[in-house]
Amino acid sequence: MPDYTPEPDIVHELIGHAPMLAVKEFAEFSHMIGLASLGASEIELKRLGQIYWFTVEFGLCKEPEGLRIYGAGIMGSSKEINYALSDVPKKYPLNLFDIAQNHMHNEITAVQPYYFVAESFENAKQQVTDYIEAMYKPFNVSFNELDSSIVVDRRIITRHERR
Repeated sequence: MPDYTPEPDIVHELIGHAPMLAVKEFAEFSHMIGLASLGASEIELKRLGQIYWFTVEFGLCKEPEGLRIYGAGIMGSSKEINYALSDVPKKYPLNLFDIAQNHMHNEITAVQPYYFVAESFENAKQQVTDYIEAMYKPFNVSFNELDSSIVVDRRIITRHERR
């Protein structure tokens, strides 16, 4: 069903996620959220899930040419693509702190009733960075690209020290 396919959905993965993950900037964006989940509290995991939903899955951003889709949940459905780019759904400015705090409803079986629009993809990426830096975690993690390992730093670093 190209209009919308329920889970599990290989079309969503192949048409939505796979092409985007081939773009380095987007892969890094998604990777940041994944790394942030390591060691996060249950509430922060839920908040990161909200952020993931409204960016990686259903993200929109402004570009000089107009509104652009970067969310895989939109790209995997011809109905969602047309709907998201239309004037019908509500569109709000992307603010990850608000999304994380307000526990928005995620519509999984139909088109989204609303979307969040970043000023640019770079702006969305910066918002994710800012959100992650503000999170409290008992340890910090980073990714070592040389050997594809995750490095754990157990020193507790305050928000002030990070900046």
